[in-house]
Amino acid sequence: MKRDALAVGTPFPSEDERRPPVLPPAGALAWGDDACGLWIDVDLAGVVQRFRWIEPGEFMMGSPDDEPEREKDEGPRHRVRLTTGFWLADTACTQALWRAVMGGKNPSRFQEDERNPVENVSWDEVSGFLRRLASLVPGIVAELPTEAEWEYACRAGSETPFHFGATITPERANYPYIGGSKGKDRKTTVPVKSFPPNDWGLYEMHGNVWEWCADGMRTYDDTEQENPRGPEGDALRIARGGSWNCGAGGLRSACRDVRFCDLRFESLYDRGFRFALRSTRQEQEAGATRLPEASRVTRPE
Repeated sequence: MKRDALAVGTPFPSEDERRPPVLPPAGALAWGDDACGLWIDVDLAGVVQRFRWIEPGEFMMGSPDDEPEREKDEGPRHRVRLTTGFWLADTACTQALWRAVMGGKNPSRFQEDERNPVENVSWDEVSGFLRRLASLVPGIVAELPTEAEWEYACRAGSETPFHFGATITPERANYPYIGGSKGKDRKTTVPVKSFPPNDWGLYEMHGNVWEWCADGMRTYDDTEQENPRGPEGDALRIARGGSWNCGAGGLRSACRDVRFCDLRFESLYDRGFRFALRSTRQEQEAGATRLPEASRVTRPE
């Protein structure tokens, strides 16, 4: 959506808009506040997953013309406003969580550690996982982030090619580093939380596995956008973040990859996902009265 008539000079987001509508949301067994912001832990079919609150905000989406290894579909760079916050998993979905929800099935190639991200999953299979999760955990609304939400969360306020700066090394991410005696091509996925998180507490936003997004590829222009979404009526969807078998250029915050929804990429074993939790309308309405009580974040004993 193009931003046609937003008030000029109005602070965004306001203090109230920055906070979750409900805290804790449905399903949270623990919650708190740390240097990276608000977090909740949710028991999903016996596996505890942490989620980070991604507050509303604005950012510059895409890459500048002079960014190394930039592709044409990453521009023009443009301002995007996201008006609604969401809880985003701090890691890609692990094989342990996938098996717990899907009844023990594990499509992954690299099964040495159940903390490895699930891979070799199509967008359609991920949609089935999220539907099954909703049926197993009442009150949970689980969705993939949009491409704009994913890049916003990945950048965590940065404007460099990677959330930690202009360059990347094997100590920062899992990818096939080429050149130099210090390089390390692991040739496999690694357990989640193997590398430091970004400033919002999200792990492995660069490398390990490509992460499916909710929408297809949107053609960028230089107009400001509000809550943009790519096409969702066709068979193509975006993936972001790069992977264990992808060169460094594919790991950049702005890099885009598009594939068919029903393909599992059994020759690549590099497609995974992380998902978001949303508040229902009923929760949002209840939150109007619950927010003052929840302003002091605690963790239950």
